[in-house]
Amino acid sequence: MKKILLVDGHSILNRAFYGVPDLTDAKGRHTNAVYGFLNILFKVIDEEKPDTVTVAFDVKKKNFRHEMYAEYKGTRKPMPAELHEQVPMIQEVLASMNICVITAPGFEADDVIGTIAKRAEADGYITTIISGDRDLLQLVSDKVTLRIPKTKAGKTIVEDYDPAAVMEAYSLTPEQIIDLKGLMGDASDNIPGLYGVGEKTATKLLVKYGTVENVLAHVDEITPAKAKNAAMENGDLAILSKKLATIKTDCEIEYSFNDTDLENMFNENSYKLIKEFGFKSMLGRFDGQSMNKNERIEYDVCDDAYIAGLYVDGLSGKTALYLIEDEEEGLLGAAIWGGDKPCLLADMEKNEITEIVNKLLTSEKTDVIMFDIKEKLHLLDVSYNGHIWDAHVMAYLLNPVKDSYTAVDIAGDYLGRQIAEYKELFGKNSIYKSFTEERERYIDYVMEELSVLKDCYEVLAENLKEMGMYKLYTDIEMPLIFVLHGLEKEGIGVDKKALSEYGESLNEGINRLEQEIYGYAGEEFNINSPKQLGVILFEKLKLPHAKKTKTGYSTSADILEKLRIEDPIVPAVLEYRTLSKLKSTYADGLATFISADGRIHGKFNQTKTATGRISSLEPNLQNIPIRIELGRKIRKVFVPKEGCTFIDADYSQIELRVLAHMSGDESLISAYNEGQDIHSITASKVFHVDESEVTSELRRRAKAVNFGIVYGISSFGLSEDLGIGKKEAEEYIKRYFETYPKIKTFLDKTVEDAKTLGYSVTEYGRRRPIPELSSGNFMQRSFGERVAMNAPIQGTAADIMKIAMINVGKRLKDEGLKTKMILQVHDELLLEAPNYEVNVAKAILKEEMMNAANLLVKMEVEVGSGDDWYSVK
Repeated sequence: MKKILLVDGHSILNRAFYGVPDLTDAKGRHTNAVYGFLNILFKVIDEEKPDTVTVAFDVKKKNFRHEMYAEYKGTRKPMPAELHEQVPMIQEVLASMNICVITAPGFEADDVIGTIAKRAEADGYITTIISGDRDLLQLVSDKVTLRIPKTKAGKTIVEDYDPAAVMEAYSLTPEQIIDLKGLMGDASDNIPGLYGVGEKTATKLLVKYGTVENVLAHVDEITPAKAKNAAMENGDLAILSKKLATIKTDCEIEYSFNDTDLENMFNENSYKLIKEFGFKSMLGRFDGQSMNKNERIEYDVCDDAYIAGLYVDGLSGKTALYLIEDEEEGLLGAAIWGGDKPCLLADMEKNEITEIVNKLLTSEKTDVIMFDIKEKLHLLDVSYNGHIWDAHVMAYLLNPVKDSYTAVDIAGDYLGRQIAEYKELFGKNSIYKSFTEERERYIDYVMEELSVLKDCYEVLAENLKEMGMYKLYTDIEMPLIFVLHGLEKEGIGVDKKALSEYGESLNEGINRLEQEIYGYAGEEFNINSPKQLGVILFEKLKLPHAKKTKTGYSTSADILEKLRIEDPIVPAVLEYRTLSKLKSTYADGLATFISADGRIHGKFNQTKTATGRISSLEPNLQNIPIRIELGRKIRKVFVPKEGCTFIDADYSQIELRVLAHMSGDESLISAYNEGQDIHSITASKVFHVDESEVTSELRRRAKAVNFGIVYGISSFGLSEDLGIGKKEAEEYIKRYFETYPKIKTFLDKTVEDAKTLGYSVTEYGRRRPIPELSSGNFMQRSFGERVAMNAPIQGTAADIMKIAMINVGKRLKDEGLKTKMILQVHDELLLEAPNYEVNVAKAILKEEMMNAANLLVKMEVEVGSGDDWYSVK
């Protein structure tokens, strides 16, 4: 018996839109609904294995129901623009997959589905309908199943309804679902029903009387009185509502089951669209090799070091370089394209290949472009010389809100070319295995990526010039690659004994707090279980601010902060969580990253944040909670080499200083240039007190306002931060802008400019796209406005730090010092200096950081030194 799958197009697309976070492709198109729709479709197809698939969509025109009742669906809000633009996109994808898409002017998708389901049943098909619309329950029969996707505990599950399941859930037959709608109406479709009759009453009446008509025939017997009166006065509305809710199953539509067989979904056309939309997780459904239809690139092979050296000596101009490296086996070869034809260097000694590549990269006759150079510098011995280019970083600058900048991304985004990813062709095989066992196919893949490198340079460079970011790329981002590699190579020393002792002290604190919490609760329970903790706090101890969720009471940090003064158990739980986090993340976690040399060689990434800030990982040392003393103490375990000292420099309030400069506010600029305490000054003016009368509490509040303004904080956010009322917070912000009027003007203009342009810009020309500003969703739009205020400030501060890092590194090298830069955390730089170089290194560090930018305000840098990272402050 054949099986047909019918999909309610708009219903599933709508569910996907609201269930999947906002996504955009390289062209800036919203794609989250398309992505979610396809995931649901593929899941159901995998499970159902249908012979034929049809997707029905509504048409934006009035239908026969509007003739019956003009107000039908009259309360529906317009579809959000971000969703509307995805309707033709999903229809295009479905068509490319040879999936039948059907619309019928004058009818709704429900009617089309009902008609096809009825025909299918008559022709002996088993039918599955996938929809989020429960109106379709009326179509359920022994041969028709309705599957309704829904979210539970953050995961998508599917509820299945056959006649028995409908009866179990509603105490009604599928046919009676129409009568249910007739009595209770449907607010989403503006079907009136009987006023005051809800689902419970309607179900009770239908269990007893069967149909709307029979209910009305026994109107004198109806209870409760409210339902009786409604039926007596407006029984005709129940009849009308039933008609409106009835799905038509005999529409005149052109449709043949023979034309809807599920065949060749994953083909070259659908592959191209899926790739264009950036749905990488779906590419595994395609045969990567068959999709990679580009013409094979002919190449030469060189396995002789002397001849390879001559080949490189003869190159000039733009040259593409691709290093073939296996994680375990190291450098296996290199592919170079500098002339008419690419050349593969392989089957030589590793040091021979390295020597040839170093010669190429240091040649003044060539400009060499690579992908993600920093990840290959450990193989090489080169410094930045102005002749080396990184396509990965160039692509990042052009669109910093993407999550990857591979050859595949660049080929699709800038060259209009589709190439296969490694895992599509070779799965989980190591590069060494592919290189040795499938040499020809693997090298073909390498040549594809090499051709992207060769062709993308001019395109990316021109884009950077047009967008005003070429100088940002050449003067900041490219030199920074080599600085960050230096930090990773040097690493930072760790005192293993001190780390172990720190972990033990945390453990003691955790055990002590555990017993305290049990004492306050009057029983033992799993403190790490939000569900059990919620029961203790809100059921046993009866604390306020209870917020019930599907999985229990919320015990999030913001909820607990509100409860801090309500009961001593709450601060104990908060401290317990802090210590547990420190123990798992740092005391235990850091130990796994210590290398054989006793140092942690973390990773620094310059292409992960949209604002341009550098991020760190493996481990993330930028997340150490330095606001609490116990968090700061983790810094004690980081120590310099023997005979060396740590030197630390930190920009003072750099983002506020950048705000003063960019806004041109004379009051703020003057305060900084006169060396005044900006938080006390702000407190004095905002709270109308003499500066000598500013208390520590007023200064704390002013500090929250100062930094909150930088991040576009709302009155609600400030009220939460300070524990004050929203109106009081509004007054603080109002007074702040009265004190510094040009800041308000600057921020307003920044937001308006970003709305017009679609992006924000830093002092150095760095762009940050903000698609949220054009969102139809208020929350998304508000988020976009906050980003528009903050991104130019945070991005400019990040650019200044990068310039400082480059200049410090250059100065240390030029003066022949052995001092090394080893760590960057937010606005802080850490050096490791031989004891005899400490004074000169301190002077260089402070001078270069203070002079990294020419602002309207003084750049203040606090410099210290010590025998561990903690003591430098």
